[in-house]
Amino acid sequence: MTVSMDQENCLCLSGEQYARCCGRFHRGAAEAATAEQLMRSRYSAFALLDTDYLLRTWHPRTAPAELELDPGMQWRRLDILSTSGGGPLDTEGTVEFKAYYRQGGGRGVLHEASRFVRENGRWFYVDGDVHA
Repeated sequence: MTVSMDQENCLCLSGEQYARCCGRFHRGAAEAATAEQLMRSRYSAFALLDTDYLLRTWHPRTAPAELELDPGMQWRRLDILSTSGGGPLDTEGTVEFKAYYRQGGGRGVLHEASRFVRENGRWFYVDGDVHA
């Protein structure tokens, strides 16, 4: 991450600057207060190829031993479709989203309902159902 990235709009399209949005989570300066914040920060981490953050926020029960991201995949847009639970006082939550990407000469959309749990005050990604 560069200083100029801190001043740019966040990749999760929240409208906030990266430093005040997902950047603070990526740096470890704050924890996501909601499942949606964690979802947005994970999307930005995928776009920035930040495997350390992705593994740190993946529930240990379902996390892969290692994660290799494709640098040729360009994440372009995130649309949050719905949320269920996942608030600051909840212990579980679901976030349904569409993430648009370009890879090679093609375009695609990942449509998923992701499940999250909050343990010891921290939200973790558990798993998700991919929709066709």
